[in-house]
Amino acid sequence: MGVCDSEDVNMTANNPVESAAARAAAATVGLPAEQRADAIEYAMAEALPPVPTRSMIYTSGDEDPTTYGAPMSAPGRIMLMDQDPRLKPMPDKPTLMDFFRLRLRPTHQHMLQSAALAVKNGCNEKIAMTCLVHDFSVAGFIQADHGYWAAQMFEPYVDEEVTWAIRYHQVLRFFADEANGYPYPESYIKFFGPSYRPGKVMQEEYARARNHKWYMSARHVTINDVYAFDPNKQIALDDFTDLIGRNFRQPKEGLGNDHSPSAHMWRTIIAPTRFL
Repeated sequence: MGVCDSEDVNMTANNPVESAAARAAAATVGLPAEQRADAIEYAMAEALPPVPTRSMIYTSGDEDPTTYGAPMSAPGRIMLMDQDPRLKPMPDKPTLMDFFRLRLRPTHQHMLQSAALAVKNGCNEKIAMTCLVHDFSVAGFIQADHGYWAAQMFEPYVDEEVTWAIRYHQVLRFFADEANGYPYPESYIKFFGPSYRPGKVMQEEYARARNHKWYMSARHVTINDVYAFDPNKQIALDDFTDLIGRNFRQPKEGLGNDHSPSAHMWRTIIAPTRFL
């Protein structure tokens, strides 16, 4: 074998796709040409990184979902069915704190500030726990109707009052209650315009919440929400280790693995670009 032959072997060894093709070619010597070609093509496809996918809900708007676009799968490629290698790997039995650290946007600092403010203002632990996770869906899942999504996610693991307050804080943010210390946020005028009014469903939800026994639980979340956006303040997640331990029922199997009614939502956050 000459020097050039040796270099070719090394180049192939350093290229997983070429190596896979070479192994498939060697393993199919003597077979019909078409069968060899299929085997080599399949081996090369398997050697390529799996292709991640963005679900329709994440592309709708940028694209019209009712029109034909690019195929969902990538012809000749293996589709991703596990955690996305571009993301930080999650442990086999993830905890709530793992999700905070490995899957949420840095804006989750807002929730930490909100929880710290609730503690400072003398709120009970249920309110503090609600503040700690009230925008969880915004920071790591879906923004639209985020209170409802987050409430469903946490329902198997927290007190019913916490779930209720997570859900209804979304509605109450759009309705001032100055008697209890909550004016309509000026930032909403900037975000949505001075003429914005919540739709019929939210109006009905507000009326329902206003007469509920836990109205003030959700209202306290909004009060400790609107003042928790200090870009110069950093609250440590570890400050809430005991609060989470007392108020969150961590499944021993890990979030996403415990077969709860919302386990699939946690699995989606763990591996959001799985094909199916």
